[in-house]
Amino acid sequence: MHLFYISNLDSDLVELPKEESQHCTRVLRLTNGDEIHLADGNGQMCRASIVNADGKACLVRITDRRHEYQKRDYRLHIAVAPTKNLSRMEWFLEKAVEIGIDELTPLVCAHSERDTLKVERLEKIAVSAMKQSLKAYKPTINEPVNINKFLQTPDDGQKFIAYCDGDTRVSLKEAYKPHSNAVVLIGPEGDFSATEIGAAFAAGYKPITLGNSRLRTETAALATCFFINFMNE
Repeated sequence: MHLFYISNLDSDLVELPKEESQHCTRVLRLTNGDEIHLADGNGQMCRASIVNADGKACLVRITDRRHEYQKRDYRLHIAVAPTKNLSRMEWFLEKAVEIGIDELTPLVCAHSERDTLKVERLEKIAVSAMKQSLKAYKPTINEPVNINKFLQTPDDGQKFIAYCDGDTRVSLKEAYKPHSNAVVLIGPEGDFSATEIGAAFAAGYKPITLGNSRLRTETAALATCFFINFMNE
């Protein structure tokens, strides 16, 4: 199954973007009449047939549409402080998309090692992972935001904050109710500050632990992604 990403699938006759056209015709060497699949990142998965195998603007005709393809009955939003080494953040995003994530917000915290990143690059990584894992949904990737501003954002799901020390924490397995939306905060390597933890409590976030081991930021974020998806199986 060859899956290509195109954001607009309103018409039955669709022209693939240049990069996707090149991959389709020059890398995979597909030609007229060959079947491919298209996803728009919003849940639509289509079967299509190549009409004109042009390396710059490959034209295809949609023959079948499936809406809300493999839609889940919950949403997962992970807000995580970007790692100093961007490759670790990119690794997390790639694996999270493969497992299942709906929204990612980079958090700027008191102990953050990085407060900027290129969202455009993360978008490309998300699209690549979406196609690799044959998914129809691409996660929303937000611009970096200060944690205090983020805590003021309304959210209709269960809200959790994971941090290293504290007697009031419970395991994510105990705290999370399956088949419901969740937003989880993951701090930087230096952890959240006491002030940030207090602000999260005031905003309705519940303290959780991901186990006895002290995890790196990207590992904690990926473990959260795995746990939530596993508990919804």
